[in-house]
Amino acid sequence: MTSTDQPVDELLAEAVGRVVGAPADGLEFVVDGAASALAASADRWPLVSRALLGFADRSVGRCWAAGWRPADLVRVARRELGPVQVALAVDLIAAEGRRHPAAALDRRWQEQLRELEAEPWWASDEAYLQAFADRHRMDRFALATAALELLRVWALLPPVQPVGPAPGQSAPRVSAPRSGEPRMLGRIRALLAKAESTGFPDEAEALTAKAQELMARHSIDEALLSAGGPSADQPAALRIGVDNPYEGPKTMLLDAVAAANRCRVVWAKEFGFCTVIGFDADLDCVELLYTSLLVQATSAMQRAGSRKHKDGAARTKAFRQSFLVAYAARIRERLADATERATEDAAAGRPAEPGEPGGVEDGGGALPVPTPDGGLLPVLAARAEAVDDAVGRMFPKLVSQRVRVSDGEGWVEGRAAADRATLHRGSGRIER
Repeated sequence: MTSTDQPVDELLAEAVGRVVGAPADGLEFVVDGAASALAASADRWPLVSRALLGFADRSVGRCWAAGWRPADLVRVARRELGPVQVALAVDLIAAEGRRHPAAALDRRWQEQLRELEAEPWWASDEAYLQAFADRHRMDRFALATAALELLRVWALLPPVQPVGPAPGQSAPRVSAPRSGEPRMLGRIRALLAKAESTGFPDEAEALTAKAQELMARHSIDEALLSAGGPSADQPAALRIGVDNPYEGPKTMLLDAVAAANRCRVVWAKEFGFCTVIGFDADLDCVELLYTSLLVQATSAMQRAGSRKHKDGAARTKAFRQSFLVAYAARIRERLADATERATEDAAAGRPAEPGEPGGVEDGGGALPVPTPDGGLLPVLAARAEAVDDAVGRMFPKLVSQRVRVSDGEGWVEGRAAADRATLHRGSGRIER
């Protein structure tokens, strides 16, 4: 049977199979042949379009079953391929998402879809490929090539540790959002946005420190409410992308933020992400603060400029690596101080300042959260133990990795920038 007589579904499956099984040294030749077969006929292009979306449904579904999430698949496309494949990835995820009602998706899954803007925009499945080609000014062969490259990369992904339920699966119990949470998180976002935009270092420092204290008090309130509830919450997890350049120091910065918020970090360097394990409200805070601090650190590093050796050779890379390592180390100390202050205040029964979290919203202000008979510290210790146990179950084999510093000037300037901006204290080791 020739390719022009072959059913399109079979033709596509055969083409993808050849591309997935091709050796790296002969991949380009195989992709060209497979793409030529798919793009050969303009009359059959609508059938190829419908078949591609159907095949992608199954491909994406296998990725969900293997522990991957929407943001992960797009991140893989961005790391391994290019902008066209990233746009394709978002569309194929959106197409597969038509199978699942919103009620079948957990909160973080829905948030990822919103952030990716993963919504079907094409008129029909038969019209999709031509509409995509028109939007990106591509011919049929180039688009077929991009689709095959993307499906190959996804097909070769190994299983990873899940960080939440796949669509339709039941989730472990985590705390439901309280009425005061949107207001509190909104206030933290506002503080961090000001810290990112201000041109005054002292103001950025004060704003970021205040944001961390708010996060710490919120975490304590959640711990007390859970301890007094009918059943205890369980730790959850999320993934945060950490890409080159300077992925080691960026991971150290994330680890500093996570530790200050009673979470743990495990780095999967080969995939460009970290898994953060902790209680749900703490995970939200980690994601918020890390994003803000990374913006501040990058801005400070760029302001510090480039560096050269006396002989004129560039040493900018070593300088920036050392800058970010020092920044992360100093942030670790300062965040730890802010968390310690908030914990001491809560343990001593000192209320939060007016308008800040430190109780349950009742419509007219904050009511104090009752403390169990044993006090606050055993509650926090129990939650820390629960997080450690979750890490042990999810990642039974971990190793530590050190990040090297080779530029003294970068180290000094990095710590100075952290003093001007933000805050936890530890070994500088990252679990992998």
